[in-house]
Amino acid sequence: MKFINSFFLAISILLPMKSYSQEIPLTLEDLTPGGKTFSKYRAEMPRQLGWYGDKLTYIKGDSVMIAPNTDKEKPQVLLSLQDINSGMGFDKDEALKSLNTIQFISPQSNNILIATPDKIYLYDFVTKKIMAAFLSLDGIDNHEWSEKSRMLAYTKDNNLYIQDSEGKETAVTNETNTGIVSGQSVHRNEFGINKGIFWSPAGNLLAFYRMDETMVTDYPLVDISARIAKLKNIKYPMAGMKSHHVTVGVYNPATQQTVYLKTGTPKEKYLTNIAWSPDEKNIYIAEVNRGQDTCIVRSYDAASGKLQTTLFTEIHPKYVEPENPVLFLKNEPSKFLWQSERDGFNHLYLYDTTGKLLKQITSGKWDVTSVLGFDEKGENLFYVSTEVSPIEKHIYKLNLKTGKREQLSKEEGVHDGMLSASGKFICDRYTSQNNPGKVTITETKSNKSYIYYSAKNPYRNVQLPEITLGKLKANDNVTDLYYRLVKPLNFDPNKKYPVIVYVYGGPHSQMVDNSWMGQVRGWDIYMAEKGYVVFTMDNRGTSNRGIDFENITHRRLGVVETDDQMTGVEYLKSLAYVDADRIGVHGWSYGGFMTLNLMLRHPETFKVGVAGGPVTDWKYYEVMYGERYMDSPQENQEGYKNSSMVERAGDLKGRLMLIHGDEDPTVVMQQSLQFLHSAIKKGTHPDFFIYPGHGHNMTGRDRVHLHEHITRYFEDFLK
Repeated sequence: MKFINSFFLAISILLPMKSYSQEIPLTLEDLTPGGKTFSKYRAEMPRQLGWYGDKLTYIKGDSVMIAPNTDKEKPQVLLSLQDINSGMGFDKDEALKSLNTIQFISPQSNNILIATPDKIYLYDFVTKKIMAAFLSLDGIDNHEWSEKSRMLAYTKDNNLYIQDSEGKETAVTNETNTGIVSGQSVHRNEFGINKGIFWSPAGNLLAFYRMDETMVTDYPLVDISARIAKLKNIKYPMAGMKSHHVTVGVYNPATQQTVYLKTGTPKEKYLTNIAWSPDEKNIYIAEVNRGQDTCIVRSYDAASGKLQTTLFTEIHPKYVEPENPVLFLKNEPSKFLWQSERDGFNHLYLYDTTGKLLKQITSGKWDVTSVLGFDEKGENLFYVSTEVSPIEKHIYKLNLKTGKREQLSKEEGVHDGMLSASGKFICDRYTSQNNPGKVTITETKSNKSYIYYSAKNPYRNVQLPEITLGKLKANDNVTDLYYRLVKPLNFDPNKKYPVIVYVYGGPHSQMVDNSWMGQVRGWDIYMAEKGYVVFTMDNRGTSNRGIDFENITHRRLGVVETDDQMTGVEYLKSLAYVDADRIGVHGWSYGGFMTLNLMLRHPETFKVGVAGGPVTDWKYYEVMYGERYMDSPQENQEGYKNSSMVERAGDLKGRLMLIHGDEDPTVVMQQSLQFLHSAIKKGTHPDFFIYPGHGHNMTGRDRVHLHEHITRYFEDFLK
């Protein structure tokens, strides 16, 4: 006990949050997305914030408003629903009913896109002219609009199409084999990929992904909604198995010809981070080998598809993971920025187009999390980073010539920004533990800020449990681990309370930060109302702490993460009000995997667990993610065996429920079934619940049912 007491002296408690008012217990309908009254308890922020030149716009009712840039101005109406309907010449039946279907093209444009059931219009709201009209067809997806050429690209089923400004449709691809898809996101959305269509800067050319999945084994999902259940095959390349082949096409609408980039062999590699050169002559790609330890940045000639330049190569003994394309400097097309973790943290590097490194732009033991853009002359860069704290994000201006850096965000918390067309202003949207949301307009030259909007606390009439943020030392006695602790409502320090550890713990996650209520979940509040302590901690392996913090889990997923979570459990046990005999755990996806790790590696500690959509054995997970963090099963047999929860099913002591959507395309239900099969053979008795017709998580009204079901399990077996 002496060791425990001295160990926890390093705890830093941050801003416990309380709200006092009438005692109205919140329900799952209030606290769960899909609940009937969920919207009532969300902080209300301005809708559809954007820039029109240097004027910040937002939607209020039936009007697009201009926000004041200073406290001496007043909001003005830029455009109304009535203006659009009259300008478009819509009759009563055609008239738009709301502004939800309009989209501003860019901060520099007077054009907006307007979607109706029959057409998509390009409308100039200043001249009140329809500039283009596109047929809005059923079954079209992945819309990508080119403002310069006034063409619309989209996909239907597995093929890619474009429409010109007169609504004429042209097929870019005509693949009859459904195993070949074009214009869609590839590599299962890894490496920052979120789309498959890329217009060139002037809209003269269209680059797109073409993915050949014919060599990937079909994986069966079953739709039970039909009278006779239907087979729904998907392509699901599991770790160690054949992966798909991706190429990049370049289509010229003028000639209606397509050229494919000659990216060569091996074909099993990842083509990521596509970017056009400003002159439209070249396409830049970060190519990652299947082993994911090498990234080569190359440029290709868009006209011929031939390799132009191999600019540079990055290698890491564990893995590389480029997630951001090259970003060309404004007004300097021969230079670009590249984001890399090569020095241990994500930073910005300046290159020229020959591949010469000119200088490192940012450095320090913190991550750049996003780049917002440049000012009008291209002299200053604006970005967001974790320099202040791993649990905060702040906005900075950086002079590219002098290296002078200035923080533009003023208050604590998690900030995000949008730069105006000229770069003279930045819109700063942020929250903190005790701030439900603010919008600040900052003049970037003077760094003077005006708080344009402050959201009201949606829980101001409700008594909330106390929420505390803090940190512990990991078992290396060096690394800080941040946690969030929610005490039971009407907390009595003389009582003993049961605990639920809510866990995620995987890559690309951060469950605890200094944002509104510390990112607390609605279900956490609900369980605190019912008398539970709810605890969440970000273990090593999670994001925004540098590459070494993340990749320490490489080839042994679940091991270090479990050690860190047990550090949190030991802290909980040291609290006088915690009942160490009543500790439960719950998580989803990677958190489901972690729930199983904690239940099975420490069966003496955890009495109850609920694992949702869990990975139970990484050899059943997909290639890109699985092989990045575990290598292939052939290369890492021992690691896969040690990380397999299927192997450990016989170690179960407490009550465990697995939950799965029967059409889950992300963590396929085979993961849970293999665990259950092993449990039967080894004589243990987990419970199982299926959500028919759902994918990797439950949505809509069924999400309320899900949390009711999870709650019942803890109430039955932990309380």
